[in-house]
Amino acid sequence: MKTTPFTAIHQALGAKMHEFAGYNMPIEYSTGIIDEHMTVVQGVGVFDVSHMGEFWVKGPNALQFIQDITSNDASKLKVGDIQYTYFPNDKGGIVDDLLVYHYEPEKYMLVVNAANIDKDWEWCNKNNRVGAELENSSDNIGQLAVQGPKAIEVLQRLTDVNLSEIPYYTFKVGRFAGCDHVIISNTGYTGAGGFEIYFYPEDGEKIWNAIFEAGAPEGIKPVGLGARDTLRLEMGFCLYGNDITDETSPLEAGLGWITKFVDGKDFPSRAALEAQKAAGIERKLVAFKLKDKGIPRSHYEIADEAGNVIGVVTSGTMSPTLKQGIGMGYVTKAHSAIGTPIYIVVRGRKLEAEIVKPPMRAL
Repeated sequence: MKTTPFTAIHQALGAKMHEFAGYNMPIEYSTGIIDEHMTVVQGVGVFDVSHMGEFWVKGPNALQFIQDITSNDASKLKVGDIQYTYFPNDKGGIVDDLLVYHYEPEKYMLVVNAANIDKDWEWCNKNNRVGAELENSSDNIGQLAVQGPKAIEVLQRLTDVNLSEIPYYTFKVGRFAGCDHVIISNTGYTGAGGFEIYFYPEDGEKIWNAIFEAGAPEGIKPVGLGARDTLRLEMGFCLYGNDITDETSPLEAGLGWITKFVDGKDFPSRAALEAQKAAGIERKLVAFKLKDKGIPRSHYEIADEAGNVIGVVTSGTMSPTLKQGIGMGYVTKAHSAIGTPIYIVVRGRKLEAEIVKPPMRAL
């Protein structure tokens, strides 16, 4: 398994380690997922997300390459802006969802999911029709996500960059914890506020120690991937491999808002997606809360009151904040309205649930 700059630290802290996307990653620490989840919601927690992939796109044709391969309109990005987007595949599905950072006038950073680094890198090279300069820096960049309402006061102690001047989906580059050329961004995958810190791997341990020393008064804790999943699910954020895949339509997944059919964008499956938009979707990704006791899991069937199967669960958990089962799944469009009663089939039992509008956690 691959390691991150913090693998030895996780092990020394007694983390429960497990393989994820080829990396040896912490799933939870001794306090457990619920405590880690609530630490982020109420205070500040630190995630090691160094397993994520980073590709540089450079040169005079960098923007055109991104326009050709992604769904969103990257021409709208100013330097310092970040954009959520996806790679459409050739059959109307999704290669991956990702973030685009406009780093310099002719330089962008693509942040992709860890499990898809090799697939995405191959896809980018295969579809580089304009000769953009591509560089896979996934092994040369470390990343920590410092999340929670107290993250800003903790991190501000370590940098002269004014963190209050980094709005949502923007970033700045500066000196952090005595290290130069650090990217500080505000995207978040938890709904609790906070920042992502990108740095050279050799600076990782220094930055980790500085963050935990600065955050000691706030009770800062390391947080594993288990709580990262429960946090994103309470927000209704998609997880690649569960809620979106190579086989799922981005329009059915609710990603029409980042699918831009503008001039100058000839991304794969554009014609098919335009036709689907015109014809209307047949099913829709929805969020739901259980009314009965139970925990929904991926692949459980979703039924209507008469017992007819109308969809399938893609993600589910017991919400640490709400103390009830929550999830996401695809249902027929006729059953997708907010407030619609549905039933999750668990070992032959029908558990009543209701379709809700995310986020499921009050912000």
